[in-house]
Amino acid sequence: MNNAFTPELLARIIDNQAAYAQPLLFVGAQVHVFDSLVGEMEDADILLGEGFIVGTGPGIVTAAGDDNALVIDCAGMVIVPVVIDARAALGLNASRASDVGTLWPGNTGSFAIVDAALATDAASAIMTVLTRPESVAAIVVDGKVVLWNGERTANAPERPDSTRAGEVAASTSPYLGMWIDTSDFLHQELTADGRYDETRGGRPHAFQGSFWIDGERIDYLDDLGFWAFGEFIDGVLHHGPYTLERR
Repeated sequence: MNNAFTPELLARIIDNQAAYAQPLLFVGAQVHVFDSLVGEMEDADILLGEGFIVGTGPGIVTAAGDDNALVIDCAGMVIVPVVIDARAALGLNASRASDVGTLWPGNTGSFAIVDAALATDAASAIMTVLTRPESVAAIVVDGKVVLWNGERTANAPERPDSTRAGEVAASTSPYLGMWIDTSDFLHQELTADGRYDETRGGRPHAFQGSFWIDGERIDYLDDLGFWAFGEFIDGVLHHGPYTLERR
């Protein structure tokens, strides 16, 4: 546990973010921006506004009082994005406006804070986040602190129950029933137990599996092990090359 990342500080952050009373200022870290023009910054700060990054770089802490910022001491820590855009890091995007995940002012504040002992470089910091989340000091997603000293915070979304998620999502969905594509080749039945059954070209039970509906998106996990998805747009299901209407 990092000595600066105390439960008391987390409580202040959660209370602060509930009403956005102060910007958060993470100071004194080694920051891997993942921007082709900037690269790595030593002893740098990140000023986080309401969901987005206001400033990145050394010396921001000198204005902490002026900005009424809540300061989080990140000395000895490494900060990396949690949304990785290798194209941005390599300068392969046609426009910097299309960069995703870089820790640059104006972008969404989504990053991880890792002890430098576990992160000799950006790659090892990211690997620690992926393989040892219990060792990560903090994770910020869309401007909210969702993990603190390896533990999920009150800001973190509930973990989905994969054993019943399909059933729960399906049982209340308005999209249950039989869907048939415009060429009559594909018939897909969505049932309230979170299961789908496809007939293709007159071949029954060609594919079967579980499905999850979140808003207008549907995700499929076939019994063969592969994943697919579709989208409901104006009452029509778009699934791969197929356009299906409910019958």
